[in-house]
Amino acid sequence: MKGLHIILFLFLHFVAFGQLKVELYGTVLDGQTGETLIGATVLVEGSTIGVTTDIDGKFILSLAPGSYNITASYIGYETFTRTNLIVQSKGNADLNFSLSPAGKTIENVEITASPFARSLESPTSLQKLSPEELKTYPGGNNDIAKVVQSLPGISGSIGGFRNDIIIRGGAPNENVYYLDGVEIPNINHFSTQGSAGGPAGLLNVSFIEGVELSASSFGARYDNPLSGVLQFDQRDGNRRSFNTNFRVSASEAAITLEGPLFKRGREESNTSFIFSGRRSYLQFLFDLIGLPIRPSFYDYQYKFSSKIDEYNSIIFTGIGAIDDFSLEAPEDYSPEQQAVLEQVPLIEQYSASTGLVWKRRRKDGKGVYHTALSYNRLRNEFSGYEDNENKEGLLFQTNSRETEFKLRPRYTHFINNWSLSTGFNVIYAQYTNETENFIQNVQYDSGIDFIKYGLFFQASKANIGDRLDVTFGVRSDANTFTTQSLQLLRTISPRAGISIRLDGADKWRFNASAGSYYKIAPYTVLGFESEEGNLANQDAEYINSIHLVSGISFNPTRTSKLSVEGFYKKYNNYPVSVLDGVSLANQGGDFSILGDEDIESIGEGRTYGVEFLAQQKLIKGFYGILAYTFYFSEFTGDDGIYRPSAWDSRHLLSFTGGYKFGKNYELSLRSRFIGRTPYAPVDEGATLQNYPLTVLDYEQLGDVFLRPFYQTDFRFDKKWNFKLLALNVYLEVQNLFGQAVPTPPQFALDRDEVGQVIFPLQLTELSAQEGIVLPTIGLVVDF
Repeated sequence: MKGLHIILFLFLHFVAFGQLKVELYGTVLDGQTGETLIGATVLVEGSTIGVTTDIDGKFILSLAPGSYNITASYIGYETFTRTNLIVQSKGNADLNFSLSPAGKTIENVEITASPFARSLESPTSLQKLSPEELKTYPGGNNDIAKVVQSLPGISGSIGGFRNDIIIRGGAPNENVYYLDGVEIPNINHFSTQGSAGGPAGLLNVSFIEGVELSASSFGARYDNPLSGVLQFDQRDGNRRSFNTNFRVSASEAAITLEGPLFKRGREESNTSFIFSGRRSYLQFLFDLIGLPIRPSFYDYQYKFSSKIDEYNSIIFTGIGAIDDFSLEAPEDYSPEQQAVLEQVPLIEQYSASTGLVWKRRRKDGKGVYHTALSYNRLRNEFSGYEDNENKEGLLFQTNSRETEFKLRPRYTHFINNWSLSTGFNVIYAQYTNETENFIQNVQYDSGIDFIKYGLFFQASKANIGDRLDVTFGVRSDANTFTTQSLQLLRTISPRAGISIRLDGADKWRFNASAGSYYKIAPYTVLGFESEEGNLANQDAEYINSIHLVSGISFNPTRTSKLSVEGFYKKYNNYPVSVLDGVSLANQGGDFSILGDEDIESIGEGRTYGVEFLAQQKLIKGFYGILAYTFYFSEFTGDDGIYRPSAWDSRHLLSFTGGYKFGKNYELSLRSRFIGRTPYAPVDEGATLQNYPLTVLDYEQLGDVFLRPFYQTDFRFDKKWNFKLLALNVYLEVQNLFGQAVPTPPQFALDRDEVGQVIFPLQLTELSAQEGIVLPTIGLVVDF
């Protein structure tokens, strides 16, 4: 009987959540300087709950678990609303607001709070995602890279199973990624070297406070973007208490720990940490559905934050992964499974990035110093065997290493409503490549090391005449490896943008930008060695992309947004394969190594189109994003003729939305449509000679197309809030209607019924894969 009483006591202790109140902590800051705002107002919409910030700019709200829209305001600053904020009994991150200085108040006109943040530096083609949008995204499986693909103008590679981020018809390797101001080379496991895509995301969604994507109008401080800049902001660890988050999903299990350091009896420490580790079990999932591939990965992510004093703070952050892609023959023979065993390469990768960031605010509030020192390394082992399962009979193998040491200091000065930013970057790079290809008789062992450097200036001013925001900047880059002369002059890249308020209530805006951007060729290109033992691509030129963008945005209500934007991108100096005569812009979306070959910088390209966006932030339980892009993507090869690229799908349509019912139930849905996509078919004769390597016939690129791609994903969440823990259980169904993924025709050696090769050798076309409905159940626990 005593044991029963204990069990009953514990049960009641956990389920007694009807009267729960949670303290939600936060800070309101000046978005430019980072200075705390004393006396700022923080209000919970639809209620009488509200507080003002204290002498440290901090506030505490006492709320019952649920979803809220919370607004922060301060005299002389633009009001901002955080929508769909989920408050739990445990595991709540701090709610921090960064308010932008406002212009003069327009007489007799009320400027209402907006949940749509703008960027003075990037007035066009900017999208932001909140933590709530990332965590409950249907079909994303907590994968940030998949979530980003729902934004306007963005698609994945052919078939939709990879995390390639293809922006407005550009190649997957045209984007750069930053984690709290520290550049990271890629955001995926099993990444394509020389590009950035892969089948599974590297970032832990529990860390991320927000994602900002710019598809044009890049800030001058960023080097190497041609299509996009993705900035991932991580939250700080809890400075008051220790918390744990445990998550189990369809493909992984993850644990996140956070808490204060050096608290010494104080209510709140100046130093905190947050750390996570993840382990995949994709190999078990693929075994269950009868596929021979066995991808497995571990990863980690961490961040230490410390406020040294009122004016100085540092963060130390890092991320890393161990990836192993192996194969295992199924019990029953099938031609399709045998082709996978023979043709899919084995991949072993190790990646690590770490960085130290120091932020210093001037005591007079007129400037901010930001310095980032970072290191990243990639080790990639890419191989194929006659017997891939047992690694016997080596056919080809590449062992390569990439290492970078980076220094990025910048200073931003504020004067008369102008923001003036200047700085430079220095990168020491090392790359080695040991390649043995016994099929094509290619062998070399190369190594390069050199320095990349650049400098920039940017000036921005908001609310000129209470109507106009303007920004302009310039940067230039050079390196000590390529032979191009006068690099700093040749790579001068100006950019400018404007945003014009068209009405007094700031509901209508006209936005426009123009800019020229440069990117150095990937290390795989620069480090390629010819048969004569020479570095064949030392004459590679910087790739250039010129952007022209303009559009109009309209906010019918303070929680809704409509926009239309036209864009044009012109490419110059794009690398073209000497062997295939095709632009490398068409490659990088598969499991291979991009650019490990002789190239010429003679390619051109153009992508152009129009984007439509309709977005509704949380209102009366509903939220959603509807995006449509119509565009063209064309590149030239060695013949100089423009042809549709491998990303020229013409139509991208996506809807992502959801509804919050009472009692913490939530239903969300994602649907995507991608138009007919060009592909390069298999060159059967060349493939037979080089089997199991697949050789593509790029002369037919643009002549044959895949059928359109369509997929709908569904997710249903239920949350419980107990005194000692918060629990979220969800059901997710990917590919709800079982649509078959469009893929190019695949070929393999012709075999008899028991799998023996038929002589003389010939290829046979494999059966197309059927669509698979993939239901999974996930669990998230905070305590």
